[in-house]
Amino acid sequence: MGKSNFIVGGARSGKSDFALELAEKIGSSDKYFLATCPAYTHSDAEMAARIYKHKEGRQGRGWTTIEEELDLCQALQELPENAIVLIDCMTLWVSNLLHAQGAGGVDEKMVEQHIERLFELCSKRSGAVVMVSGEVGCSVVPENALARSFRDLVGRCNQTVGRLADSVFMVSCGIAIQIKG
Repeated sequence: MGKSNFIVGGARSGKSDFALELAEKIGSSDKYFLATCPAYTHSDAEMAARIYKHKEGRQGRGWTTIEEELDLCQALQELPENAIVLIDCMTLWVSNLLHAQGAGGVDEKMVEQHIERLFELCSKRSGAVVMVSGEVGCSVVPENALARSFRDLVGRCNQTVGRLADSVFMVSCGIAIQIKG
């Protein structure tokens, strides 16, 4: 059975770089980067630059990038079971659910069920899975209902992934601290 690893941190904390390094240390000749960034953001110049920077960081390191905005379970099932899979990021995945289904179509229970199904699939794999998410709950309470819903859904996502993952790392200031496993 593959090991599941969860990396969480704030914006620009170094979580994606740490996740990439961790995944490469775990090792596998088959490495898949499962990107959740939605295609419509590619027309946003600032987001396109972020995507480019992430892709550039993996260049020449043997990663195959798969873009999947919503159905992480289906994407995971289509990858070799012994491959290492890096999912970056769960925060955008939650945002994508909200965008696709509207605020009224997504609730914490639904997010929790999706994550539990994802971990069922992870437990059947021989390759490790590394998941990345943003910590969005350490700031002010958002002023509008949609933003509060997003914060709460990401919080539920992170709690569920943290509970189910074999190891959890919190990254701040480019420094990773293992808090589970």
